[in-house]
Amino acid sequence: MPYLKKTIPQPEPIDCRILTAALDLFVQQGYHNISIHEIQKQAQVSIGSIYNYFGGKEGIARALYQHILKELDQVVDDIMAEDSSPTEQCKRIIADLFGYTETHRNIIAFAFHAKHAEFLPEEPRPSDSSAFTKMRAIVQRGMECGEFRQIDPWVAAAAMFGGAIRMIQLRLEGQIERPLPEYLDAVLLAAENGLCLRIETTSSASAYVNKSSPSSTVNIEAAA
Repeated sequence: MPYLKKTIPQPEPIDCRILTAALDLFVQQGYHNISIHEIQKQAQVSIGSIYNYFGGKEGIARALYQHILKELDQVVDDIMAEDSSPTEQCKRIIADLFGYTETHRNIIAFAFHAKHAEFLPEEPRPSDSSAFTKMRAIVQRGMECGEFRQIDPWVAAAAMFGGAIRMIQLRLEGQIERPLPEYLDAVLLAAENGLCLRIETTSSASAYVNKSSPSSTVNIEAAA
């Protein structure tokens, strides 16, 4: 099963095997280039099992999409449950997304990179999902408490998360060769400049940064 935090149960249930196989195939070859038989072969299940659980390829894609959005929602929920400021929560979200892009690439690729509207036109866009709605709410709360300057909420959310999301897309496309966590401090600095914040790098936000690379760390305090 494509989990971000949970351990995959062993033996893996049939429906989980189907979703895991479909995720890998959809990301590697594209939804329209994959047949039910290819999913069945990789999952090592019967065609009947696929139709019993999901009704067909579109049903698999829908279940997979909804599951991954719930996984992202749980990541945001866990961060919001911590007793921390909106600034710290935004930093943690970016750090986690960068880390998961490296460790759970296909999950992040399906969430951020797949053209869902082409094969799931009735499903909400990722930007309308619960996770992204909560991310915007964190930014809004930051403006209300004075941590972020007062600007249009959509502009503020784009300033905070837009650069990070674009970096994820470029990494998935192969345009960025170095692991994303090496860019974490620089991305936080860009967010600071966009919202007129002073963001200090903390161990929670820079846990993924490769300390062995001198070019991987930006001194936020000095740059500000």
